[in-house]
Amino acid sequence: MNLRGKSVVVTGAAGGIGHALTERFHAEGARVVAADLESPALHDLVRSLNDRRPDSAMAAPGDLGTESSNAELVRCAREAFGDIDLFFANAGIAAGADLDTSEDTWERAFAINVHAHRWAAKYLLPDWLARGSGYFCSTASAAGLLSQIGSAPYTLTKHAALAFAEWMSITYGSRGIAVSCLCPQGVNTPMLNAADDFGGGANVVRAAGTVLEPHAVADAVVDAIERETFLILPHPEVAQYVQAKAADRDRWISGMRKLQRRVYGV
Repeated sequence: MNLRGKSVVVTGAAGGIGHALTERFHAEGARVVAADLESPALHDLVRSLNDRRPDSAMAAPGDLGTESSNAELVRCAREAFGDIDLFFANAGIAAGADLDTSEDTWERAFAINVHAHRWAAKYLLPDWLARGSGYFCSTASAAGLLSQIGSAPYTLTKHAALAFAEWMSITYGSRGIAVSCLCPQGVNTPMLNAADDFGGGANVVRAAGTVLEPHAVADAVVDAIERETFLILPHPEVAQYVQAKAADRDRWISGMRKLQRRVYGV
């Protein structure tokens, strides 16, 4: 997909990867709807984009942890810019550690990291299938391909997000719907820097390899969208880890245990 002139929605747009994606899509010539929780950062971003190109960006503040909020986002985006060409379900949270994590935290993690993707798709697909085109992108994580030491909720929800993207591509790929899934490792975002929010998992990510800046991830995403590649891996080494996991899962698990001991001492 060439992004020039396209209508794009990005969730989790106020900071981190979502902010970088919104900036980059806009720079490529897209009209963008930036969705996130109500915040000055969200409105500052949209104001900056509209200063560069009037009436090319809109803020859509809201909490995407419910079906109704996702339905409203799709409705508002269509009202603002017409047919949605690309929907990027990027919003995500990292919370919880082990099995003592509260039920409310588990439910919140699944609502934002997984259910928001399927809720958005539910309201996007009828129009996309009728017109024979549409592009659904989502952010999972290298944790969705591997596992996140230190956080059971993050591991489970990111595996589920990747599984949903795969299902979408298999089910609708022959009907004009393109699907991509972003699976980065360490990225310099507020989520990564809040290590204590999910069992110290960010410390594991830093120990595992290079931490990229969000703009580098956005560059990789735009390249993948142009080629309509399913799996977006800004960290090439993740592909090697996945191959090692598939070749000898017991050995891979042993290696992950060693990494856990290296970080936590247990």
